[in-house]
Amino acid sequence: MKRITGPTDHVVVVGAGLAGLSATLHLLGAGRTVTLVERDPLPGGRAGLIERDGYRFDTGPTVLTMPHLLEEAFAAVGRKMSDRLTLHPLHPAYHARFADGSSLDVHTDAQAMEAEIERFAGDRDVAGYRRLRRWLHDLYQAQMGRFIDTNFDSPLSLLHPDLARLAALGGFGRLQPAIGRFITDERLQRLFSFQALYAGVPPARALAAYAVIAYMDTIAGVYFPEGGMHAVPAALSAAAAEAGATLHYGQSVTHLERRGDRITAVVTDRQRIACDAVVMTPELPVSYRLLGTHPRRPIALRHSPSAVVLHVGTDRTWPDLAHHTISFGAAWKQTFHELTRTGRLMSDPSLLVTRPTATDPGLAPPGKHTHYVLAPCPNTRLGPSPATWNDLGPRYRDTLLRELERRGLTGFTDAIDTEVLVTPADWTAQGHAAGTPFSVAHTFPQTGPFRPRNLVRGTANAVLAGCGTTPGVGVPTVLISGRLAAARITGLPGTRHRTTPGTPTARKGSTA
Repeated sequence: MKRITGPTDHVVVVGAGLAGLSATLHLLGAGRTVTLVERDPLPGGRAGLIERDGYRFDTGPTVLTMPHLLEEAFAAVGRKMSDRLTLHPLHPAYHARFADGSSLDVHTDAQAMEAEIERFAGDRDVAGYRRLRRWLHDLYQAQMGRFIDTNFDSPLSLLHPDLARLAALGGFGRLQPAIGRFITDERLQRLFSFQALYAGVPPARALAAYAVIAYMDTIAGVYFPEGGMHAVPAALSAAAAEAGATLHYGQSVTHLERRGDRITAVVTDRQRIACDAVVMTPELPVSYRLLGTHPRRPIALRHSPSAVVLHVGTDRTWPDLAHHTISFGAAWKQTFHELTRTGRLMSDPSLLVTRPTATDPGLAPPGKHTHYVLAPCPNTRLGPSPATWNDLGPRYRDTLLRELERRGLTGFTDAIDTEVLVTPADWTAQGHAAGTPFSVAHTFPQTGPFRPRNLVRGTANAVLAGCGTTPGVGVPTVLISGRLAAARITGLPGTRHRTTPGTPTARKGSTA
């Protein structure tokens, strides 16, 4: 593994998202002095917080998996995650509803899921699920240490016996047919392949290797932090401060000073901070602009679809909603074609409805509830422009509400106390390229060693971290990204992943 040479005693980390906070803790644990600079008044980046009328809305990810990666970040500075966060395992992980009126719960426990599949689809797919579960576990084992949790120096890094193992498992085939080898019911196939959208690729075109996301969701377990997802970056930030990091919030980086190929100082709108090395976590175009470079690629970067998010506080809820409910439309292939090819809004949308107050009632005023409605949509390079969304957004909000009511959430619109609508125009205003918070898509030319590298050509002491670089998009991967960036500076691998993720220690009183 290549590492930064020369002095690295004082490192400035730009950006207090999950990647930046992870890098900060792992650098501190390796004995570096760290200054963290963040433009917003709070930590979190995408995992932000909106407080309105007594409701607390998480602005970013709603699904937390692989919490052992958080444990590792806290352990780097001698802290215990359980002293900072109360994690509630979700049972079920998801509730799925289909256009034909059928529904089922998605359990991470094997026996519970087998019983649910038998009720839903019959004996044949129970046996297929058992084989699928083994395959997902083997796929995870083959990928994590060599293809996800690793710093690539070149494509030659792929030449390892694990590559043959992954190929033998069918990891380089297509995801949707791979799932179909195990499960015949088309509705169940969706449950183990829709996660490809997280990676920005339709299941029919995604590598089967991306079934590892289904492993994280449906086997390793889904959790929710007490206080909401923003409690995670808040806890990481507090641990960093206690371990000696200097944290500057509400400061924007304006430029970087350099001498030759080395960054010598980070300059904000308030101060100059001398440094020996820098970790850059903003969006790739922002980081490249500050670094004064733009890596040449034979093919332009492709970005993932975006999303419209409607944060809603209501005076009631609906008993059929679990913490996470996936509402599938009748269309499937057409939906992905619209999102990734034609740039049209979903004509028959599949939606994620999250009800955080199902697990933590304290996120809303007494007797009230929060709901997070996510509707995937094309990014702004393929679909409507940010300017178009300024007018389209309110109309699409009304369309979503009508669709939710049609799907059984009767009275949803009238129950709204307060709401916040977020569209690609807002993601663009926040600096997200192509108006998407899901960054660069995980197509094959943008995966593993072909993804934008975390070392920057022409700059000797800068490292990138975050969802645009290695290993990619998602809470687990950006936490890994921060540790991999730290390793480029310290030369230490840090605490590596467990072979099989363990169950995090929850505080007394934690419930499912």
